[in-house]
Amino acid sequence: MKMKISKRALAQKSKWMSKWTTQEKKILKKLNDPWKIQKFLDSLPYHLADSAFSPRLVLREKTAHCFEGAVFAAAAMRFHNYSPLILDLEAYNDTDHVICVFQKNSRWGAIASSNYPNCRYRPPVYKSLRELAMSYFNDYFNDQRQRSMRTYSRPVSLTRFDSMDWAHSEEPVWYIAEYLCEIPHTQLLNKAVKKTLTPVDERSYLAGTFGRRK
Repeated sequence: MKMKISKRALAQKSKWMSKWTTQEKKILKKLNDPWKIQKFLDSLPYHLADSAFSPRLVLREKTAHCFEGAVFAAAAMRFHNYSPLILDLEAYNDTDHVICVFQKNSRWGAIASSNYPNCRYRPPVYKSLRELAMSYFNDYFNDQRQRSMRTYSRPVSLTRFDSMDWAHSEEPVWYIAEYLCEIPHTQLLNKAVKKTLTPVDERSYLAGTFGRRK
């Protein structure tokens, strides 16, 4: 969904844009569609590190895990006048998954980095955020083969962190991850449904971990 830009917001956007280097702008200009951003993230090796790279550091280091990929995607979307929105999927006995969400024709889609092949891009065909979140459920599992996704957050606009220069920072942006942990999340399953969950079968497990970096 493209932003309606006021004069003040336009000035802020102009200042934000001016902080990119010529080389960074050259790359970002090409990423003018969610699918192109996804393909760019897919070209990067998954980042096996406990880190919180800013979009600038992702471009420099050429690697990203799910949080870093979502934040980078949000920056690329903002570069092309889309709202820079990320959303947190919370899990039981597993790590969270962060995605960049967007709307086209009143339908939700997502851009994502993941070490699991089926937890990445979603085309904008979902009527609601809950519907979009649930599209990840079947392929979101841990090494014990438990289906682990439990909640999702509201979309967070990264413009709220502009004063901290989240996109161009040379320092980790842990404050974004911490904010995602603090905000309310919506439950996807009740207790009765949780009791019915079965382990992931061998074939699905192998397909869902294909190409995973260790």
